[in-house]
Amino acid sequence: MSGNKDIDQLSGVDTTGHEWDGIKELNNPLPRWWLWTLYLTIIWAIGYMVVYPAIPGLWGSEGATKGIWGWGSRADLRNEMTVVDQGRQAMSDKIAGMDINAIMADPEARTYAISAGASLFKVNCVQCHGSGAQGGPGYPNLNDDSWLWGGKPEQIVATLSNGIRVVGNPDTHDSQMPAFGKDGLLEPEKINQAANYVRKLANLEHDEGLATAGATVFSENCAACHGENGQGNQDVGAPQLNDAVWLYNSSLEAITAQITNPRHGVMPAWKAKLGDAKVKELAAYVLSLGGGQ
Repeated sequence: MSGNKDIDQLSGVDTTGHEWDGIKELNNPLPRWWLWTLYLTIIWAIGYMVVYPAIPGLWGSEGATKGIWGWGSRADLRNEMTVVDQGRQAMSDKIAGMDINAIMADPEARTYAISAGASLFKVNCVQCHGSGAQGGPGYPNLNDDSWLWGGKPEQIVATLSNGIRVVGNPDTHDSQMPAFGKDGLLEPEKINQAANYVRKLANLEHDEGLATAGATVFSENCAACHGENGQGNQDVGAPQLNDAVWLYNSSLEAITAQITNPRHGVMPAWKAKLGDAKVKELAAYVLSLGGGQ
């Protein structure tokens, strides 16, 4: 057998027989310290599997072999979270029994509600309103004082609880702006006049002649909801048109498109999903941002 070994002439060490591009692999033995380390890790792994939960999906409520010590980090976590939940429950029960104005007037409840509401907002609201509640096209900015359905504390709670245009919820906010162009209620010329008048209300660049004609169009078709001066109407969710806050855009094209075929936003009814206490916590957080009325 020894006569069949391939010995490297330079080092005098056996080769493995592997060769690549004229380079042969030496068959040097592994260092003993490395081998002993490997053996110790194998022994450690076997011991760990015997003592601690290790193999998942076999049996037991822990979802893994329990080990002879019966210890599990999941059980410890459950116990810790039970203690935390019990501590939270007392404050949650307190908040559930208070109205939002009382919560904002109570320093302890207010601090807790804002902290809890911030976490709820990150999970449920940032997808539409943004991480800083700054909103975006079609999604209101919650940091300002312009509110479609009212920014008083109790109004914010009502909006969060029942949502906007939620099918099957009789208490939801619901209103529909007519599609003046799509449904043939106004000719394109009159829509253009009304759009210029709306821009005039907001102190934006406009065609004065068209805006003058648009005042009549607005009075006959739009003022019932938006007010004679474009001040809006929170009872029907009609936005204020004489300020600098715009849900979709203030360009002439965007205003014309909204009059022609309006978009109607939808917001979930969060009370059904989160419960009364969490809705109030969300409201407290929104109010803490500085917006509201």
